[in-house]
Amino acid sequence: MRTTWEEAGWERLGAGVGRRRMPGWDETVGAVVGSSGVLIVDTGATIRDGAELRRQLRDITGRNVTYVALTHPHFDHVLGTAAFAGVQVFGAAGLDEFLPRAQDDLRRDAVSHGVDPDAAAEATDLLVTPHHLVSGERTVDLGDRQVLLANVGPGHTAHDLVVLVPGTHGSPAVVFCGDLVEESGEPQAGPDALPGRWPAALDRLLALGGEDAVYVPGHGAVVDARFVREQRDALSRRFGVSRH
Repeated sequence: MRTTWEEAGWERLGAGVGRRRMPGWDETVGAVVGSSGVLIVDTGATIRDGAELRRQLRDITGRNVTYVALTHPHFDHVLGTAAFAGVQVFGAAGLDEFLPRAQDDLRRDAVSHGVDPDAAAEATDLLVTPHHLVSGERTVDLGDRQVLLANVGPGHTAHDLVVLVPGTHGSPAVVFCGDLVEESGEPQAGPDALPGRWPAALDRLLALGGEDAVYVPGHGAVVDARFVREQRDALSRRFGVSRH
């Protein structure tokens, strides 16, 4: 008997679409299930996280994950990827070159946020770079549904990718936003952020999802288009970015 989304600690967002708010850093991991493929959005902060997610999705769907989409290169979103051996990995253009250069920074950042040093070292030693790069938009075929990957950044980082799941069977479209949108706190603008371009990235995000979509932040509760617009405007004020 298969496990339900809820039994596995996931939040069901629509037909074949769910997400989990991970313990520790509250990062969102998403999943989209089709008739011939399963896509996971981000992979957690450690290889152990990734292995748990892979097992949970097999229990829920009865199949193995076939695709990984990485929304941006921060430790809590990418360091579980090595648990998905043999799975095709997608990321924003340039991520394949950036991640190898960032190994030491990712390890230090993970440890500074409380990841066990051995677990952080293992995950960065086995860091997986994307096999497929998205510079504009790219469709992933899951059989009976198409999922759109879109490079709408830069903003939160130089390599921001979002995932659009079109609505089906009466369910609204779902947009996995990565950390371009955050609900549980003020959006974090670290040294790798491009704040002057972040509001424009959110404009592209809104154009992609539309008014009726469900927007899934990288951290926090699911939001709507109004919330994303308000966060865009707040970022514009915060960073002195003119929208005219």
